[in-house]
Amino acid sequence: MSGGLYRSAHATPDGEFPIRQDGVTLISVDSPLPQSGPGGDQALPPEPVSAGEGRSATANSAIMALGSIVSRLIGFVRNALIGMTLGAGIGDAYTSAYFLPSQIYELLLGGILSSVLIPLLVRRRKADPDGGLEFTRRLLSFAIVSLGVATVLVVLLAPAITAIQSSSDTDGAYRSLVTHFAYLILPIIFFTGLSGLIGAVLNVRGHFAAPMWAPILNNIVVIASCGIFIGVFGTTKGLQPEDMTPGRILLIGGGTLLGMVAQALGLLPALRKVGFTWKFRWAPRSLGMGEIGRLAGWMLCYVTANQIAIFAVVRILNGVAGKDSASVLAFNNVFLLTMMAHGIIGVSVMTALLPKMSAAASEGRFSEVSADLTRGIKLVAAALAPIAVVYGVLGAPLSVMLFQGGAFTNQAALDTGTVLVVAAFAVMPLSIQYLCTYAFYSLQGNKTAALINLPVVAVRIGAYVVLAAVLSKSLSAAGMTAGNAISYVVSAAISLAVLRRRIGRLNLGSVAGALARVLIAAAIAAVLGLVVVHMLPGAGAPSGRGQAFVQLVVGGAIILVAYLGAAFALRVQEVSQVVGMVRRKIGR
Repeated sequence: MSGGLYRSAHATPDGEFPIRQDGVTLISVDSPLPQSGPGGDQALPPEPVSAGEGRSATANSAIMALGSIVSRLIGFVRNALIGMTLGAGIGDAYTSAYFLPSQIYELLLGGILSSVLIPLLVRRRKADPDGGLEFTRRLLSFAIVSLGVATVLVVLLAPAITAIQSSSDTDGAYRSLVTHFAYLILPIIFFTGLSGLIGAVLNVRGHFAAPMWAPILNNIVVIASCGIFIGVFGTTKGLQPEDMTPGRILLIGGGTLLGMVAQALGLLPALRKVGFTWKFRWAPRSLGMGEIGRLAGWMLCYVTANQIAIFAVVRILNGVAGKDSASVLAFNNVFLLTMMAHGIIGVSVMTALLPKMSAAASEGRFSEVSADLTRGIKLVAAALAPIAVVYGVLGAPLSVMLFQGGAFTNQAALDTGTVLVVAAFAVMPLSIQYLCTYAFYSLQGNKTAALINLPVVAVRIGAYVVLAAVLSKSLSAAGMTAGNAISYVVSAAISLAVLRRRIGRLNLGSVAGALARVLIAAAIAAVLGLVVVHMLPGAGAPSGRGQAFVQLVVGGAIILVAYLGAAFALRVQEVSQVVGMVRRKIGR
């Protein structure tokens, strides 16, 4: 599914590839958490492409933006169709199995790709007489063989891996279904890695279009598989694990694998276009594996901690899956929406600020790093606040509009809405913690970022366990989302404390004042939005898309107007800046 939980930021079964440009990682808005720093060297930018060799930077940006928008829209269609086709219970099993390849891929290659391998490819392209051609061939040969062997071993161990993800409360039939899905979906690891490696080769050679558009092939194939499933088997509400015949499992699981194969194959013409021809070259000793291992150490530490947290949350949610409770599928869909908001606002701000912060840090102008960081926090908070209010007030109608239909019942959509309401409190802390992390990257503090992540993940897992114990099973997914929000706040707090020791005064007083004004404006908008929505048909719990649409349009308009009005009255300068920027773009 597009926007899978903490999915790889490098080459994902259905997402886009982040592109390094001008030293900055440009991440699509439905990508997961950026993980390109703790491994050591920052990935270098691709070599400049002259006007005669390729598209201009403006054209590349337009292609990436258009590809991201189209992929995101098709990804939402894919996510909705998975739920409509399989329903909440079977969709949980599918999603649980779907997490496995991305988790294992991250451990094998994901984070290392952008933080270690891409910088090596760029350096060899500049230093080697052949433009790094032979080195790239040897690296691809070694990586493909390694991925192939690892994938075969992982598929053979599928029952053991799914058992780790299952708790003692997990139903036996449900666990068996996850395993059957896993046999078909785990081979995605190989094709995900292949796509990532090809994408890296293309990016280093200044080609951006194919890596942005190829994932759309993946989504189309999976959407077609869902369509065939509905056409052949129909949509059956209340589908149980024992109802999933081998044919049904093969169609959905095999279609998911075929989608990733299509994505990988879709990149091959682009390789020929940039003049790269691959030939098998087995020479692992010439790759400098010692250097790669040293650079990858902190990245592995960072990624491994995150993957342990993912195993923990999936294990907990698998214990309530198929029991009329929001579970893995709902949690994943909500995480997608959270990351979408972060991608639109947070990543855009980070992309703009990181070059300035890096330049200032390299010259020891730490006061400028501090100023950029505090300015970024204020801007992100002001821009994300209305989105958080929409998620909190309109979580139910938004979930009904996006996910209800077919086997995904109205109640399942409303349960997803409850999780989205909780996610509203995670939106701002998520982006703020990443602004702090990017500040460490500008200071070359990748080791520090990785070490901070260890206690943060410990807090996250602890919150998962405690909340799962004290909350009812029907609120488990909401509790796990709350655990994420708590860990984001802890991460931001620790990061700010460490940054203060590293670069000095952070103007936290002005940040606190700005955040207070933003929160007051958001609270006013939330209250007015709640009052209005509860006066509309459905009263915040729409029974169908008609009522949901009315609540979204009316409630969304009230929230936006109330927030802007309160923000202007409270003199939130960052809101004025955002409004002015939008006006200028519309004017153009």
